[in-house]
Amino acid sequence: MPLKISAFPKCYLETISNGQMSVFEWIEMSRQLDADGLEMYSGFFTSFENSYLDRVREAIEATGRVMPMFCCSPDFTAPDADQRKREIEREIDMVRVTARLGGKGAVCRILSGQRYPGLDWEQGRDWVLEAIRAVLPAAGEYGIVLGMENHYKDGFWRYPEFAQKMERFVPIINAIEDREHFGVQYDPSNSVVAGEDPIALLDAVADRVVSMHASDRYLAEGATLESLSEAEGSEGYAASLKHGVTGQGLNDYDAIFSILAGHNYRGWVSIEDGMNGMGEMAGSLAFLREMSRRYFE
Repeated sequence: MPLKISAFPKCYLETISNGQMSVFEWIEMSRQLDADGLEMYSGFFTSFENSYLDRVREAIEATGRVMPMFCCSPDFTAPDADQRKREIEREIDMVRVTARLGGKGAVCRILSGQRYPGLDWEQGRDWVLEAIRAVLPAAGEYGIVLGMENHYKDGFWRYPEFAQKMERFVPIINAIEDREHFGVQYDPSNSVVAGEDPIALLDAVADRVVSMHASDRYLAEGATLESLSEAEGSEGYAASLKHGVTGQGLNDYDAIFSILAGHNYRGWVSIEDGMNGMGEMAGSLAFLREMSRRYFE
């Protein structure tokens, strides 16, 4: 059974989020891409009213696609208790949004939160687990799966991910027993950014993977992974990292898909590339189609 592949417009993330391009314009542009679905991001929307969400869903369906994955960035480690409560409430609403757009079985991404200075592991872990457990009942109610991503850093955050490293990410995943409405949103490139082996992480969580970002990264000329630390106190991503066509960067996709196939993975794979335009997105999709034929058909 071939993998289902979706597209996420990383190249237009800021353009859509700041209103220079509407989400409807992106949906129309996507017709030229060989994708089965379109992943959405919470920042793309001008409203979360049901009538607006229905318009978005209808536009996606008019292209012959579905919305399988909804990308959110909850900050469950915010130092202020009231802010953490608001983050939980907002994520619960994003679960509703995911269901409205994608229906039962769609994945709603969650994160741990930012790695705030002075926040120790135990306190941060407890806040993250408390938040996930507070959102899970809504996931069950709507039939949605929470996919926790091994993330690097939301582009609009100041600090990197609290659970960026395996030593934090894996214990949090293992502490949540629910396997029907909670799992891993796996992104191998983010392991590279963390200075870790993506295959080692996948081996540790392969049976919990519910969705995947098939991105690829390469280092800018003269850059090293160690130079990423320079970005920790600034907004955006490290300048030393570049997105590229999937299959042409640092990730070993033969090993990745071999492991996923061995665990009978049947979730969605979403490209998160194309920083240099639609041509790169098309290249990434063509690569994933070939990998799907090789390992899943």
